[in-house]
Amino acid sequence: MNTSRRTLIVIPGDGIGPEIMAQAVRVLEWFRRKRGFDCEYREEAFGVTNYHRTGRFMREGLMEDLLATDAVLFGAIGGTTDHAAIPTKVRREQGLLRVRREMEVFANLRPIKVFSSLKDASTLKPEILDGVDFVIVRELLGGIYFGEPRGIETLPDGQRRGFNTQVYTSSEIQRIGRAAFELARKRSGRVTSVDKANVMEAGVLWREEIVKLHESEFRDVKLDHMYADNASMQIVRSPRQFDVMVTDNLFGDILSDCAAMIAGSLGMLPSASLSAPGQGGRRRGLYEPAHGSAPDIAGQNKANPLATILSLGMALEMSFDRKADADLLEKAVNGVLEKKIRTGDIAASGARVVSTTGMGDAVLAELDSLV
Repeated sequence: MNTSRRTLIVIPGDGIGPEIMAQAVRVLEWFRRKRGFDCEYREEAFGVTNYHRTGRFMREGLMEDLLATDAVLFGAIGGTTDHAAIPTKVRREQGLLRVRREMEVFANLRPIKVFSSLKDASTLKPEILDGVDFVIVRELLGGIYFGEPRGIETLPDGQRRGFNTQVYTSSEIQRIGRAAFELARKRSGRVTSVDKANVMEAGVLWREEIVKLHESEFRDVKLDHMYADNASMQIVRSPRQFDVMVTDNLFGDILSDCAAMIAGSLGMLPSASLSAPGQGGRRRGLYEPAHGSAPDIAGQNKANPLATILSLGMALEMSFDRKADADLLEKAVNGVLEKKIRTGDIAASGARVVSTTGMGDAVLAELDSLV
């Protein structure tokens, strides 16, 4: 890639990934044509489909390119019986966990907000949804997904035992805590730290380190604590109370999916995974929808592409310093929804249900109407 221009690597991946990514790329092309976004991009193969075709999740040298580019826009991976058939060791060494680890994108940000026109798509009462706008900051490179030892063993009496290790160091906790506190300073100044300090030693350490960091650097930010099981209830009972929620890898995975129903569907939930600032303040950025590969509807032109399109919006703001463009894109998505144009997952009475491509058409038409 020409290093004088901004660069983006696009990875459609598996399942519905190619369909939803095609619409995000159409939106990217619109910003290149209409808004002067000087970005060189290319698509790369990665995932289960590529593994079965080539014997590898990604081509030789792609990892180095992912580390060098300004941002990566990712679709989906796995989710099929073929995925389950791939040896666990291969999946861990070549799959998405490896990409996150090598890119060092430890901070996963998942904004939870309600488009007013989508209140009817949520299972929650409209009065519960009014004014909801918070961010889940999930630690992405530690905890039980990466901890060792792990495995399945046979005991002397013939039983089998599976085991995983939930492990965090003080520096890992302080790193994600700092990201959450800094984000809260730009928002409403409130952080809720979620753990299980009542039953887990790793949770005790988590709470102690968050408190220590708060007292030493972030006294201007309000901090409270919540157990993970209570947090899952509060997200659906009174989500307006949250501003920034910070938690570990496992709890963040679960709670963000729970919170997706506030937005009406996982198909509406974008995410950004960021590294610490490097040379010149640059952060590596991996942007992806929160949903999976949805193999049951893959290839049917039914999937909701809005989470992927909104993930592109997060990249515009966080990796390319184009907040005005990000705001314009969010306004266009809101305009489409206000017109009751919906994919099946967010359809309600009186909505015009469209295909994946149809939703892309609608976003582009709305963008054209706004400039």
